[in-house]
Amino acid sequence: MHSRLDRRTFLRASGVSIALPLFGGMKESRLLADERSSETKDVRRMLAICAPLGMHTPNLFPKTSGRDYEITPYLKPMEALRDKFTVISGLMHPNVDGGHLAEKSFLTGAAHPGQPSFQNTISVDQLAAEQIGYKTRFASLTLSTEFTSLSYTRSGVQIPAERSPAKLFTKLFLEGTKQEKEQQMRRIEDGQSIMDLVQDQTRKITKQVGREDSRTLDQYLTSVRELEQRLVLAEDWANRPKPHVDRKTPVDTSDRTLLTERMGLMYEMIFLAIQTDSTRMITFMSPGENEVVHLKGVSDGWHNLSHHGRDPNKIEMLSIIELEEMRLLADLLQKLDDAKEGDHSLLDQTAVLFGSNLGNASSHNNTNLPILAAGGHFRHGQHLAYGNEAKAPPLCNLLVSYLQHLGLEIDQFSSGNGTLTGLETV
Repeated sequence: MHSRLDRRTFLRASGVSIALPLFGGMKESRLLADERSSETKDVRRMLAICAPLGMHTPNLFPKTSGRDYEITPYLKPMEALRDKFTVISGLMHPNVDGGHLAEKSFLTGAAHPGQPSFQNTISVDQLAAEQIGYKTRFASLTLSTEFTSLSYTRSGVQIPAERSPAKLFTKLFLEGTKQEKEQQMRRIEDGQSIMDLVQDQTRKITKQVGREDSRTLDQYLTSVRELEQRLVLAEDWANRPKPHVDRKTPVDTSDRTLLTERMGLMYEMIFLAIQTDSTRMITFMSPGENEVVHLKGVSDGWHNLSHHGRDPNKIEMLSIIELEEMRLLADLLQKLDDAKEGDHSLLDQTAVLFGSNLGNASSHNNTNLPILAAGGHFRHGQHLAYGNEAKAPPLCNLLVSYLQHLGLEIDQFSSGNGTLTGLETV
């Protein structure tokens, strides 16, 4: 009884909330410069994009599998990049249901997100950020045009997304005033002071806890030590100048009907973040509400159109919207492919996942998800078709492939028990 009370008192100390261990991902600041100076130009990144209202898959999936497939309407905008992407049909997250609620599990694979007892797990980007996030100013960027995000902490808490391209630009590239810099340093120093206090309290209580509490304490102390290292790195990055880009601060688009402008602006910020190596993990929840999108030929709300019930008029309008989504994605991929980094293009260095948690938005079905894998060190130029749902690998196998692309020695993630069969590395 006495031991439990002491433990609770300790864990509540100073109101500090500390995340679970980072599993060896962090390094001391003095090692950061050495590693970056010796790092080759083979810099691996990952970008994951979710279209929350799905895609009309007859316009996306080719009728035949393999490398000689006939290009489909939705793939037409990126035909010039045919050898840089793979379209994948037949994948799903096992036991992930709930219609729209399945977006919570798009990058986690956590089962039954629609149930009241649902507890999410860590998203793939955050798992990677724990291990290699220290290499860049921002361990990860979580972006959205909506009020939700794709990224979740190790304890399953959703990470708030940045929805303003203007604020994102400021965060990435503007130095701030002398006063703002001083405030940032004070926040870092305050965090280090709290760590000193926690260490003090640790020494006083270590000898008073039982075996079970000791294990909890060890886990907690690991978190404390690694958070200390993160604070050291934060101080190191705060003293470095931010990268310069030849671009003025963008003006946010407040009109939610302007799909092209909203997505195009966020994609430009994503490109700049990758080009300047400001981060190596980015997630983006793209638009998907019920506004009447400002595109010629569209006169009904986007969400209503996604529930088309095979109505040809609704499908025609929905296809206009989704084709614009694919055109904007193609533009981003082309920019990444045109930009060189050493012997590779930025697209070669960035494994891109584009897809949705909905296979058939009209019926809220969460199987046969529309998935496009682009970039990275993979052998693309094909349609991977997994026709037998019972025998198809889980979508998390693709996420394992992406983790390994990042250089992580990981062969399991959530429901994934290996890399995705058919997607070979180069």
